[in-house]
Amino acid sequence: MKTFRIPLRVCRTTVLLMGLCLSLQASAFGLQDVIARAEKLAAEPYQAPEAIPGFMQDLSYDEFRSIRFDPAQQLWSKSRTRFQVMLVPAGRTYRLPVRINIVDAEGVHQLPFRKELFTYGDDALRKKIPADLGYAGFKLTYPINKAGVQDQFLVFAGASYFRGVGTGDHFGLSKRGLALDTGLLSGEEFPIFREFWLIRPHPKASNMKVYGLLDSKRVTGAYEFTIHPGQPTRVEVNSTLFTRDRIELLGIAPLTSMFFYGENTARPRGNWRPEVHDSDGLLIHDGSGEWLWRPLINPTKLQTFSFSTRDVRAFGLFQRDGEFASYQDPEADYERRPDAWVKTRSDWGDGRIVLVQIPTSDETNDNIVAFWSPPNTVAGGKRFDFGYEIDLGRQLSLEHPLARVSSTFVGLGDILGGGNVKNSYRLIADFKGGPLQGLGADAPVTAEVSAMLGGKVLERYVEYVEQTGHWRLSILASPAEGKPLELRAYLKRDDTQLSETWTYTLPTENDIKGNGK
Repeated sequence: MKTFRIPLRVCRTTVLLMGLCLSLQASAFGLQDVIARAEKLAAEPYQAPEAIPGFMQDLSYDEFRSIRFDPAQQLWSKSRTRFQVMLVPAGRTYRLPVRINIVDAEGVHQLPFRKELFTYGDDALRKKIPADLGYAGFKLTYPINKAGVQDQFLVFAGASYFRGVGTGDHFGLSKRGLALDTGLLSGEEFPIFREFWLIRPHPKASNMKVYGLLDSKRVTGAYEFTIHPGQPTRVEVNSTLFTRDRIELLGIAPLTSMFFYGENTARPRGNWRPEVHDSDGLLIHDGSGEWLWRPLINPTKLQTFSFSTRDVRAFGLFQRDGEFASYQDPEADYERRPDAWVKTRSDWGDGRIVLVQIPTSDETNDNIVAFWSPPNTVAGGKRFDFGYEIDLGRQLSLEHPLARVSSTFVGLGDILGGGNVKNSYRLIADFKGGPLQGLGADAPVTAEVSAMLGGKVLERYVEYVEQTGHWRLSILASPAEGKPLELRAYLKRDDTQLSETWTYTLPTENDIKGNGK
């Protein structure tokens, strides 16, 4: 019997042709296909998806946790591709199954539900699960931390939520496809990703595409996610929205996080950890060139703030305090929670960054939401197109030329160390880096401080703190009767601004003077 030896160059050519074939098949499906589906869907009456059986919705926390995807069953694992896929089981709060499609060399095909992909803590539960239950979402894995080791780095599951991390990070804040009327007393509407298309990447690819079809009572949407894992993980987003009906507050590129308490708040009674939060501040880079920093709080009542912008360049939620000593929690790893930085890729025009802060009594609730919104109510029958990037990771490198706020502290203004003026507050903002780097302790650094809503700035001074190498702005201020204390400040030298703008709002009812939580 004759044996034939295939030349190496032929083998390489075959591999290239296989990759080309896969690319051609993948290019046969794209964003325009999802846009067409979203537009068609918007012209039809809204139909709510069918929920999973009631007993699956009523699973206890431990029962649902016992349902685990078998990592050995990851999609594409046999081909040893860098990107692999784990599936999220429906159940408990994941009440709406989503359709997941794979786009590969064989075309577009739906991923069927398979019970055997999961392990179950209770065999009786396994027997009760319907054969057509469906999946709640998916997790992407990649050797993001160590070569040859598949780690979860991006998860799409629940409504329009997705979470991601960069190299070495711990999962924390979430992103959303869209927010509708978030923070309004009329109530929030939660759009869902009802269908996904995963474009199977080449085995050696360093990025991949996912498409999503979004739906709700008042809007549909087509989304393209181009995903680049690393430090940071970068997600390029292109979205097209079609409104069915009027929307009071349309939230684009929403970010959701948790702030229970921090250095700028009182520690709730009985809590031993110094701080508990996934993010500690909102950063905005406006088209005017201003960099604005707003520390987060856990209010006693719902609070919504709007920061007017013109051609906003970027905004995000940050965990600037990356020191273990600030949290002392080796299990939660709050110092390793990622930042999220949304960068616009076009002129979004006039609008506002909206910050919603919701009271929470513990760390299990995401109580912080930030997003961009157009200035006015959005009518039905409209189309909108948005392009942006999201960087996910710790200590993000920003094109930020100014000194940054490193800490904010708040206390009473009529006690030792605070001052001697009743009904006032002492506020401290520490700054570091940028133009402050290398300045001597005797440099003529001053501050521009202003109070709004009738408040008064009673005292201000700037000093260099030798122990930390930071510059400290100390403010004694009092609010107008019955109004919150609202302040803006930045450091300067002569007429040159040296730092980002620090802004803070202390509600009339707060935990500093003891009438809060």
